[in-house]
Amino acid sequence: MKKTRFFQTLIAMTVAVSAALAGCSQAPAPEAGTNANTSGQTAAPGAGKAGGTLVIARLSDANNLDPHFLTQINSAAIIHHKVYEGLVRMDKESKYVGSLASEWKQVDDVTWEFKLRTGVTFHDGTPFNAEAVKKTIARVQDPAVGSNRANLFEAIKEVKVVDDNTVQFILNYPYAPLLSVLASAEGGILSPKAIEQYGKDLTKHPTGTGPYKFESWTPGQEVVLVKNDNYWGDKPKLDKVVFKTVPEDTTRLAMVETGEAQVAEQLPVTEVDRVKNSANMTLGRYASFSSEHIGINNKKKPFDDVRVRQAIALSIDKPTIIQGVYNDVGAVAHSSISPAMVGYSANVKDLGYDIEKAKKLLADAGYANGFKATVYLNDNKARVNVAEVLQQQLKQINVDLEVKVLEFGAYIDAASKGETDLFISGWGNATGDADYNQYNLFHTKSHGAPGNHSFYSNPEVDKLIEEGRKEKDEEKRKQIYEKAQQLEMDEVAVIPYRFAENLAAIEKGVEGVWISPAGHIEIDEITLP
Repeated sequence: MKKTRFFQTLIAMTVAVSAALAGCSQAPAPEAGTNANTSGQTAAPGAGKAGGTLVIARLSDANNLDPHFLTQINSAAIIHHKVYEGLVRMDKESKYVGSLASEWKQVDDVTWEFKLRTGVTFHDGTPFNAEAVKKTIARVQDPAVGSNRANLFEAIKEVKVVDDNTVQFILNYPYAPLLSVLASAEGGILSPKAIEQYGKDLTKHPTGTGPYKFESWTPGQEVVLVKNDNYWGDKPKLDKVVFKTVPEDTTRLAMVETGEAQVAEQLPVTEVDRVKNSANMTLGRYASFSSEHIGINNKKKPFDDVRVRQAIALSIDKPTIIQGVYNDVGAVAHSSISPAMVGYSANVKDLGYDIEKAKKLLADAGYANGFKATVYLNDNKARVNVAEVLQQQLKQINVDLEVKVLEFGAYIDAASKGETDLFISGWGNATGDADYNQYNLFHTKSHGAPGNHSFYSNPEVDKLIEEGRKEKDEEKRKQIYEKAQQLEMDEVAVIPYRFAENLAAIEKGVEGVWISPAGHIEIDEITLP
């Protein structure tokens, strides 16, 4: 790839001032549930008029609109809280509140009871009741369905219908994250009629209870939702919502500047100043559960040798990347669990930055002269820049790195199949709980599509993750996850480098925009000028 002036500057920073940068303070991400909108726009309910069409320009298209086959935030953000609803949801303070369940209680260690809202119907006219909940969970757990999200629900032994409006979840063991799973996009309740009618084609016919109904999906172009006039809750403020796929960053922003779109999501940090200086846009900065990491395929040679993985980790100057690539948006990551999440610990330490130690480890592993490898990533401008910096940093230990940029779907497919050497990725935690992160990214059962694209496996870590699921005491859970994370960092399952923020460009006059820490744009309160 061509070396730009920006890129050359980064390399100079890496060589000359990395030690100084390591001592620089990093701008912290906003606290969970807050909107640190630098231009003054708040997430409060808008004072604008109801109705109209909201156009959201986004980097990538969805790849699946079935809650039981979600693999990326782009898909979940379209259907979660809009088309599909769960029994509970997470509010702006990251607390659980009722959604399709009006109340709930924990009867004993392995029994939870939920009272369901009455008078609710699915978009196809099917009544919502306890049988719909039971059928939804049965589908995601059915091996014949083959859901890649089934592992989230494996703690559930039985869904017991008490009566039409009461359901009990009987668990195989005490499961602390149950509410977090039911509040996630994967926890959306499906129409029983749609399950039978569409089967695996449900992705083309999303049918939930939410405030917006699915109208159309033109792959590579747009997904259209329309107002659900029969919604059980507060009536939707918008008539229509269009999620428009626009891969070019500058084009997305131009659409907001000209009024063709009202929101541009997945705003690259390279465009922050442009938004701040615009007369027609405001900048939204929101707390995030997600972290970004450099993954390493633990099953491929030479990366199956922990010394090689450690050498790579020791060669990466994270502060330089955060300052040079991300303009100090976000913060240097020392673990895969962000500060906004349940299970975060400041005690977890990474290996640091030490080129000489890295060279020795490679020599001890039999690679004193280095080797060639390929880093895979999707077509995200910041990650392309990270790959270029990584390419130069690894030259210091004689690792010749080729950069391979793929379309997002192709990238996910390659990573899931274990075809990558190194890869640049992130994990947008959907629940705010460490279990979602730990089980999907690091448990042996999650190899491949569920999220463990590094194919990392450690029986001790597996056991700790399973213990963390069962432990009710918050402090004990934190200690369990702290131990698991430290093992993951020491063995370099992945190399977390950044705690992220969610950014958006918003047309002036549009109010009520909010992006949840899970990375989903929430449209309940949005009004147009």
